[in-house]
Amino acid sequence: MKDFDIEERTDRAVNNFMSGYNCAQSVFLAYADVFDIDWETAKKMSVSFGGGMARLREVCGTVSAMAMLAGFRYPVEDPTDQEARTRNYAIVQKVAGMFKEKHGTIICRELLSATEAAKTDPAPSLRTAEYYAKRPCCRFVETSAQIVGRMLKGEL
Repeated sequence: MKDFDIEERTDRAVNNFMSGYNCAQSVFLAYADVFDIDWETAKKMSVSFGGGMARLREVCGTVSAMAMLAGFRYPVEDPTDQEARTRNYAIVQKVAGMFKEKHGTIICRELLSATEAAKTDPAPSLRTAEYYAKRPCCRFVETSAQIVGRMLKGEL
């Protein structure tokens, strides 16, 4: 795993989101190269988790991105390795708990306004200045990018 600066990666994640990537992609892409995951593969791996998994408004995509990155930092290579699986699950619970402590929930529909939470059709919202002005997701991208950076550095 290569070294990185958390603040630079946080800025990268926010810029990803402001460039049109969904919440999950924004966080995952900010750190994918740390594990030598190429950009195109990283985009494909993380795209379906946006909007609380395909706009179903379930677990926030940024939290899903943290869980995916935890799998690279704390892998379970042998399916019978209970210790490794426990370590992985514990760190995912920890980072999700930190996100929840800051924002009150990890559920997308609860993080969004009632109007936005009700939108579960598969068509994503157009990324306009109005979208970015009213959508709180950039804060969630920033929080998750900071938390996952600390997790990846072994600080948690």
